[in-house]
Amino acid sequence: MEWLDRMNRALDYIENHLQEEIDYKELAKAACSSEFHFSRMFSAISGISLSEYIRRRRLTHAAFELQKSDRRILEIANQYGYESADSFARAFHKTHGIKPSEARREGAQLKAFPKLSFQLTIKGDTEMEYRIEHLDFELILTGKREPVKTSRAFKTIPKLWSQAKKEGFTQQLIDLSWENPKCKMEGILGVCGKEAAITDEEFDYFMGVRYEGDFPKDLEILTIPPATWAVFPNIPDAWKRLYTEWVPTSGYELANLPCIECYYGPGRKPRHELWVPVIMK
Repeated sequence: MEWLDRMNRALDYIENHLQEEIDYKELAKAACSSEFHFSRMFSAISGISLSEYIRRRRLTHAAFELQKSDRRILEIANQYGYESADSFARAFHKTHGIKPSEARREGAQLKAFPKLSFQLTIKGDTEMEYRIEHLDFELILTGKREPVKTSRAFKTIPKLWSQAKKEGFTQQLIDLSWENPKCKMEGILGVCGKEAAITDEEFDYFMGVRYEGDFPKDLEILTIPPATWAVFPNIPDAWKRLYTEWVPTSGYELANLPCIECYYGPGRKPRHELWVPVIMK
């Protein structure tokens, strides 16, 4: 499958550049993916963040170097991207449980993290509902952003909305919300990241609504250009299946724009949808 070939090309690119600075634009290009989505897609498929995978692969090779050569530890540290022996020692101990100097002792216990290889797993026994929406105008949003650690996003984001409700911010958004929508993207919106940042362990989650008029001074403005969107009901389920089931077989690529979570008012079915920016292959 073409999609699998692309992802494995990205793994090859990582492997070939472990001893030098990785160009993340080239890495995303190897996978024919947008920079914005590649790290999230990688994490969803592999179960590990992109930066952590690269770190473990480098420290695996560093351990091999320590055992088979008598080169200085700092030289090996520099070879795998560490500027000081101390930072290398901390990272090495976190992965292997021992100091770099101890790795040279006979019988030292080390951990080898193998290169990943993506393979096809047959799924899809449950259908995924979706529709395509073409929005030929800018989306102008007002709201505020909050930093979210990527690894804890599914726990943190519900807490952000709960806190927003307690503080009255949700009601403020409801009062500002779109009265005469141009499209089906209405209600309260959660924008998952404002800019492309392939290596981020943290991203900005923008909580807002579509709005035109005199913007409140205490809120930010976010503008999203015209785009085509794949829209999925049931946000939690859509996030779980988007990268592993829909993208590989859809005939679409993910556009270099953030995804948007839409939370609708009472009586609306579905109650929430995930809007994913896409382009035709």
